[in-house]
Amino acid sequence: MSPKSTRFHIGRLARETGRSVHTIRWYEKQGLMPGVTRDPGGRRVYVTQHIGWLLFLDRLRYAGMTVREMRRYASLAVQGKKTIRQRLELLEAHHARTTAHIAELQAALRFVERKQAYYLKWLTEDRRPGDFDLGERPRRPVRAALP
Repeated sequence: MSPKSTRFHIGRLARETGRSVHTIRWYEKQGLMPGVTRDPGGRRVYVTQHIGWLLFLDRLRYAGMTVREMRRYASLAVQGKKTIRQRLELLEAHHARTTAHIAELQAALRFVERKQAYYLKWLTEDRRPGDFDLGERPRRPVRAALP
């Protein structure tokens, strides 16, 4: 910890990151919050770097990284500079998966937009415009059943 680091408790970390105290404790129990210490009263003590770390983890999770992968990343991070290449490889693999997922979402969005246009045409012309063109097919199986 650098001498300029500010030390604070979990309530401030929750306020600074917009996460609940419960969520922060869960992250810690999962091994995702390295460097958390305790004060003489047993309360968790965080430093300013934990704010950035938690926001970084949230972005990874939002982009689909599994807790297991995040745990692996965290364990590498605490080992320092010698694991930079491994961390980079983890992030590169995650980037590739995220990029592929975005492409799938864009294709799904185009489908929804075509369906909207189909219904708007139906409403405007007051008659069914014919069969709906399904267009491009997903490259992998659909995850959820269609209603």
